[in-house]
Amino acid sequence: MNIIAGKYRRSGMRSVAALLSISVGCVATPVLAQDGIEAFIAIMRGGEEARAVLVEVRFLNNGATPRIIALPDRIVADLDDRGKRRSILLERAAGTATDVTVASNGFARARYRLAEKEGAVMDGATLSIPAWHTPQVAMGSPAIVPEAGPEMAQQTGVERVAGATPLPLQPSSQPSAQPSVQSSSLPAPPPADRKFGNAFADNLAVYAPIYAVYGPGTDSEARIQISFKYRLFGSRRKNDLPASWRDGLHFAYTQRMFWDLGAESYPFRNVDYQPELIYVAPSVTLDHRLSVSAQLGLRHESNGRDGPESRSINSFYIAPMAGIPLDHGYRLTVSPRFSLYVGDKSDNPDIIRYRGNGELFVEVGKDDGLHLSTSTRFDFRTGRGAISADLSYPLPRLLGGGPDVYLFGQSFMGYGENLLDYRRNVTRFRIGVALVR
Repeated sequence: MNIIAGKYRRSGMRSVAALLSISVGCVATPVLAQDGIEAFIAIMRGGEEARAVLVEVRFLNNGATPRIIALPDRIVADLDDRGKRRSILLERAAGTATDVTVASNGFARARYRLAEKEGAVMDGATLSIPAWHTPQVAMGSPAIVPEAGPEMAQQTGVERVAGATPLPLQPSSQPSAQPSVQSSSLPAPPPADRKFGNAFADNLAVYAPIYAVYGPGTDSEARIQISFKYRLFGSRRKNDLPASWRDGLHFAYTQRMFWDLGAESYPFRNVDYQPELIYVAPSVTLDHRLSVSAQLGLRHESNGRDGPESRSINSFYIAPMAGIPLDHGYRLTVSPRFSLYVGDKSDNPDIIRYRGNGELFVEVGKDDGLHLSTSTRFDFRTGRGAISADLSYPLPRLLGGGPDVYLFGQSFMGYGENLLDYRRNVTRFRIGVALVR
């Protein structure tokens, strides 16, 4: 099964119309929301009969107390078959109880199946459950169970807090035993897919944006960035075990390349290497409008040179984060960062006077639409600092299809766009594409 977590979609009036079109009493729908519950779905083949299509729902309880979730007999799902969208019914599968109990910081599973008349669903379609705000999952996905949790990423390397809307639930008066879920027969993995049986793939995730942008008229026209993070100890939640502090411990790496395409032989003016050890605290939902988390990090930055062009700095930082869902599917993320520089600074002894010890990251956007992120740093003692802004939009929405990348615009004004030129005050505007924003 394939679980995609953290980015919730609402189907709006389309789902309301679908519900009204069904006769009264046919479908039970959840009501009020409880804090700390998130839902993820997976598509499974086989099981009760060879052509059965099962939908497994995983409920994640981020709260400090167990939750009881009532499961309706039927629920409406959204089916998108290559742009043609319609509503279908899911029926609670045999062997799935009428409610499940989700332990604190734990998972519970429930299974639904497509109504009999909906059995012939094309593999190219995607499915979601609007009432539970689940993400879309491909019907033809192989049966793999990666870690579930909010996706978070941002330019400065601080993970994005997903201001997720909690799952609508209907509490039950008496707890019941969690239904047993038997594994279905799984198809053989494609020979070229290296993630099967490889722990590295399961623990690898995006971190900062990945992009390539260009702006003429400078000595570093092109800027390219790659980034990733790796969970060092894996995830206990993935195996339905109680969470551990080690789940939040990651190694992260970001590399920025500044390419002088206007010079002879097209040299790279500077390359900044940024490995770090980070700890990401689990997010906590304070109410329906706010979720909070924090990140601690020990970061090394250098440009790999020697002599007078050598640059190197180490810092310890803390970055609290808050995510707030806005109207029309937009989300606001705010994250201040406070840094303490440690170790040898002989390569750049005055760099703090240009960077300062504080930084503010602000991001607002829609998962499938426009996205703006800004980062500001300032030293009040010297009056120096910098501000950068990234603006992105899904390219397939502009072209009516095409590559699954983002149109990406970037600006920078101030000191320290890269380590080599941290004393230079520059203004840059570039445009390009991003794989991760």
